[in-house]
Amino acid sequence: MKEGSGSDIVWKSYRKNGEMWFDAKFDLLGIEVVKTSDEAIANRLRKIIRSAIRNNSDFLSKWKKYTVETFMEFEPEWGLGSSSTLIYNVAAWAEADPFHVYFGSENGSAYDIACAGADGGIFYQLKEDEISYSTQDFEPSFKDKLYFVYSGSKQNSSDEVKAFNEKKDLSIDHINEISKISEAMAKATSLSAFEKLMEQHEQIVSNCLNRPKIKDEKFADYWGSIKSLGAWGGDFILATSNESPEKTKGYFNQKGLEVCFTFDELILF
Repeated sequence: MKEGSGSDIVWKSYRKNGEMWFDAKFDLLGIEVVKTSDEAIANRLRKIIRSAIRNNSDFLSKWKKYTVETFMEFEPEWGLGSSSTLIYNVAAWAEADPFHVYFGSENGSAYDIACAGADGGIFYQLKEDEISYSTQDFEPSFKDKLYFVYSGSKQNSSDEVKAFNEKKDLSIDHINEISKISEAMAKATSLSAFEKLMEQHEQIVSNCLNRPKIKDEKFADYWGSIKSLGAWGGDFILATSNESPEKTKGYFNQKGLEVCFTFDELILF
């Protein structure tokens, strides 16, 4: 972030290859969008900045020109926590609580904010009046059998959360069962046990959302287990495979899915 003359924010976002994929200019008076390459992204960014200001009134209180540049380490279309990382970083810039900034601009659980500030895996729970989360090591002996595949489309998390809340088909029993499955997955010592838990979790969410499981819908001939990640119907999927990396990646490549990471390629400790 740079400061200059004037009284506005000039925002520029770059892809991993250095290409600029988003830019906007905001007037500091009311944080209004002056011009932008993408109105929807600019309005969302405006909400985040306004939330940060509500949580720290000194933030952007000086009439200066700010130039903000962000650099992605992955493609923005992938949905690998780019929004939560943005909120976390804006909160750090504003010296505000990232959870307060999140709840002032988004409608989800804020688990991804906890992830943005974590150095490893976590268990997260949002209760009626508190947030609780704890660290959890996850580097299973079968990690070389786990693959993360980009489904080819990114879901709007806010829209998916709204749709989920409108259904309200998730009972306390479902929540407790999912929590037990999550804990068991973290402790699984074999791929077969892990796959059974994946499938149990996927079935519960499928029933609650009244949507088909992604394996049944798109990968019925796949030999391993597949689980949706993030907002259902988009972003990444988790796939297991006892086959070689070449055969596994080749299967998804034939489906038109070119982005396929092994565990060690994507998960950095």
